[in-house]
Amino acid sequence: EVQLVESGGGLVQPGGSLRLSCAASGFTFSSYAMAWVRQAPGKGLEWVSAISNGGDSTLSADSVKGRFFISRDNAKNTLYLQMNSLKPEDTAVYYCAKYPRGKWGATTDFVSWGQGTQVTVSS
Repeated sequence: EVQLVESGGGLVQPGGSLRLSCAASGFTFSSYAMAWVRQAPGKGLEWVSAISNGGDSTLSADSVKGRFFISRDNAKNTLYLQMNSLKPEDTAVYYCAKYPRGKWGATTDFVSWGQGTQVTVSS
């Protein structure tokens, strides 16, 4: 059974940083591209960032480019999202997600995702 468990969310002041983690199990992590997506209150799902299965290629939404950095440790089956210079508009539930095998990109066409972790940016 595929499991994706996010952690690291919380309350942070504007300009602060957080690092999200996603522990993956139940599949060969290194074989799949992964992504982070978010959903703000009252809004739809927004794709944030993606990383290739080997970790050598990444993509990010314009809204987070230069502030958020996706990475992965295939030896630890873990996906990360380093979030810097956080803004109130970054407030959302953040989910990690698994692409279909051989697929990835600026899309929300996922086969699995986690339960999410809340990030609140407020003074």
